[in-house]
Amino acid sequence: MNKKVRLVVVDDHVLFRRGLISLLTDVPEFQVVGEAGDGRSALAVIESSSPDIILLDVNMPVMDGIQTVQELRERKCKLPILMLTISQQEDDLLGALSAGANGYLLKDTEPEELRRSINLMVDGKSILSPDVTGTVLRALTHGPSSGGNNPLSDRELEVLACLAEGMTTNQIGSQLFISENTVKTHIRHILEKLEASNRTEAVSKAIQMGLIQKVN
Repeated sequence: MNKKVRLVVVDDHVLFRRGLISLLTDVPEFQVVGEAGDGRSALAVIESSSPDIILLDVNMPVMDGIQTVQELRERKCKLPILMLTISQQEDDLLGALSAGANGYLLKDTEPEELRRSINLMVDGKSILSPDVTGTVLRALTHGPSSGGNNPLSDRELEVLACLAEGMTTNQIGSQLFISENTVKTHIRHILEKLEASNRTEAVSKAIQMGLIQKVN
């Protein structure tokens, strides 16, 4: 008998999480070995349950999905991580992939497609929902080397505008209703995309590129 694929399901919506677990349990080759309603709780569950793959929502309280991926990778966790979410936002998609997620599927994915995707990821493949592949391709063609094109996402531009006004990480988080860790992730991506060594240089380059207006 083949060894079952061990899964941990992390989602803050209880009805969806329980429904997903019921769906996965009906698949003969799957075994759900843990569940959690936020990223912080998930870390302990993952450590104690030794899964083969993690199914993770993006938007959650306490610690969101992207922060959870970052923390897992910092802990040298090499397990495949599949983001299963309703979000098609570029920030969420690229943030998750940059943090180290191996797959990104939308919650309206058909059950058979989800089963196939999980098995492929356990075998070392990466998976993207067809609905978000265009976003990734656009991001790849809008990098720092693309001349006059804007390499930053809308959310990164918002963070950059806050930086130009001299806001702290905490102030930016309050202004944009996102966590400080998420702000730091956006700032790191901004520095990488603009090839800047610090926040001041990033603001200066963005003004020169016409991405933001100079603050008087």
